[in-house]
Amino acid sequence: MQKQGLTSLALQKFKRSFWGIFSFWFIVLVAFISVFAYVLAPDSSQYANQMHLSIHSKSPGFSVQMLVVPNPLNENQHLFNRLFFGDSNPAIEIPVSTHRFDSNYVYYTEYASERVKGLEKSIKFSLDSGSLLQPFITQKTFFLGTDKYGRDLLSRILVGARISFSIGFVAVFISLLIGLFLGSVAGYFGGKWDALIMWVINVTWSIPTLLLVIAITLALGKGFWQVFIAVGLTMWVEVARIVRGQVMSVKEMQYVTAARALGFTDFRIIVKHILPNILAPVIVISAANFAAAILIESGLSFLGIGAQPPMSSWGAMIKDHYNYIILGKPYLALIPGICIMSLVMAFMIIGNSLRDALDVKA
Repeated sequence: MQKQGLTSLALQKFKRSFWGIFSFWFIVLVAFISVFAYVLAPDSSQYANQMHLSIHSKSPGFSVQMLVVPNPLNENQHLFNRLFFGDSNPAIEIPVSTHRFDSNYVYYTEYASERVKGLEKSIKFSLDSGSLLQPFITQKTFFLGTDKYGRDLLSRILVGARISFSIGFVAVFISLLIGLFLGSVAGYFGGKWDALIMWVINVTWSIPTLLLVIAITLALGKGFWQVFIAVGLTMWVEVARIVRGQVMSVKEMQYVTAARALGFTDFRIIVKHILPNILAPVIVISAANFAAAILIESGLSFLGIGAQPPMSSWGAMIKDHYNYIILGKPYLALIPGICIMSLVMAFMIIGNSLRDALDVKA
């Protein structure tokens, strides 16, 4: 009878966890939405930023007639750029109550709130399709309603998933680079190197994470990538501490002693012999750091120093609409809040499932 390897046994244990598998596929779904957000979003403009102030703060399922005036400049945008970064020159959309076409004019009445009559306006267009694209009327439904600027809330949620998901990858990648290096050096060489690195770890650990992120963000400047780097530079401490402890417990094992006797370099021993055998706790802490990075980014966006407008961010959406909770439209803040909670919970559950599956003592 052939014995199964530890990897296959851990995989079987993970497959038996219903919530672990469910969280895994939920994360895969969010990752797919993040990559193809502009393909899935009803509003495919950059950052889903089409504003219609006349239909602001509408409830989910709101439907309105929309006069669409195509933008001929949109044809000049590369297809790849449009699919992954949105339309830089989207069609002009005007909510209307009534409309009529007369010769080469379209007369329309702008949509207005109840008991208010909108103004009648007109647009001239060319009957020659080779010069100007003709406007047309379509029925547009906002499945999650509109925000206070009249933007499609569903599109903002889908596009905002990209920031929340990508910051986890970037922050965890940076924390792994720094944490694995410093933790391995401190645990393997010990002595003065260990004392110096532990001093840096303790100093960094003593500073509140959010305050440190804010300080780094202000030093680097407000922006998309600055937040990613700032979050990553504050999350390496836990990785370094775990790696240091694991390396210290493994470096006296027989296979490490044999590697030294064969004359292998310290770099090869660490990279090829020690690190592959301590990856289990590193994977678990990385899943927890992924969730923590999403929460930190949401907090920074809520404070106004995260992703800057008009970029769509779940934390910024809560900031813009938290006062609507007491104004009768709580869904404007609750929907992005539920998205943050669901994604963070999925990473925490998958981290716990991986911990149980990779536990060799179980």
